[in-house]
Amino acid sequence: LTLLHQAVNTMLSREIKDQVLTSFYQARDGERAPQMEAYMRNQFPFLGIPSPQRKLLQRDFIRLSKADKAIDWDFVFELWDLPEREFQIFATDYLRALQKYLTLEDLPKLRQLVVTKSWWDTVDSLDKTIGNIGFPSPDLDQIMLAWSTDDNFWLRRVAIDHQLLRKDKTKTDLLEKILLNNLHQTEFFINKAMGWSLRDYSKTNPDWVRDFISRNRAGLSNLTIREASKYI
Repeated sequence: LTLLHQAVNTMLSREIKDQVLTSFYQARDGERAPQMEAYMRNQFPFLGIPSPQRKLLQRDFIRLSKADKAIDWDFVFELWDLPEREFQIFATDYLRALQKYLTLEDLPKLRQLVVTKSWWDTVDSLDKTIGNIGFPSPDLDQIMLAWSTDDNFWLRRVAIDHQLLRKDKTKTDLLEKILLNNLHQTEFFINKAMGWSLRDYSKTNPDWVRDFISRNRAGLSNLTIREASKYI
């Protein structure tokens, strides 16, 4: 790739963007694509690029983008508008790599990504990226609390899982409020997310998780309890 040899002073040039997009299309695998589409329940068309190859194709672009020290939102939404799913994954990887430049002012844009072309692959990539914005941030805490009661269950899933991997930095009061807002659910993606958040935190504080399950068992699905109890 020649990307690394091209100097840029502002947002990456159209030429560089077109180059990385072209590299994706050139890597199309018509035999692999149907398998990937089936795995994702045929929600989206795929180019058929396996994850390791996709990461290699986007690597230099993301490396160069870090020099801009800003998010190129026009390009993010350009990727989001393209039909093939690899481009949305590229966008979420880009945002994770440049997450230090995200601010609370970006949340409306991130919200739009969560609720557009929604599926677990993009949503689960965005949740921790969102959770890291300005951490620790009382303002973000309140926004996540609001998302935890939203009609859109993908926003609720982000709220439930945005503290994943925080370990002893997990805000248990916030976690509990968000989980209590989602008791008595029938939505698989919510019950699974609740189980994941509890299971992840059980590695740090198993007693807290045991107590939460004990106090709220009637409102927790079997799926949530099974996932939450894996390590306790």
